[in-house]
Amino acid sequence: MEKKLTSELEFKVLISVQTEFIEERSFISANKYFFSYTVTIENHGTQSVQLISRHWIINNAHDEKFEVKGEGVVGEQPTIQPGEIFSYSSGTEIDTPLGNMLGTYHMVTEEGISFDAKIPKFELNMPRILH
Repeated sequence: MEKKLTSELEFKVLISVQTEFIEERSFISANKYFFSYTVTIENHGTQSVQLISRHWIINNAHDEKFEVKGEGVVGEQPTIQPGEIFSYSSGTEIDTPLGNMLGTYHMVTEEGISFDAKIPKFELNMPRILH
């Protein structure tokens, strides 16, 4: 049975994200801008943690919010041992050339303690081309 955290505990999970605008998958004339992102999750704690689910909040330049919730990431619910790093790549499409994403990963420690690891806000920006 999963235990719920009642206080804010730090399990030393560091999350970083790199983004890239993908012109080949974007249709600018139709206001469709595709971005890839690579997430790196580092376990600096003393227990293994398993990523159970994700919750993304995607914002476009008009401050419209879109939420995505689901199990795991890219079809996996990875267990990350102490000192290990897990990385994956995915993508999203928005209807403006600028936006941002943030969210949480719901995780469970080897002792069954659950917590939400915050995914820091990161920008989705189509590069401007000067002529």
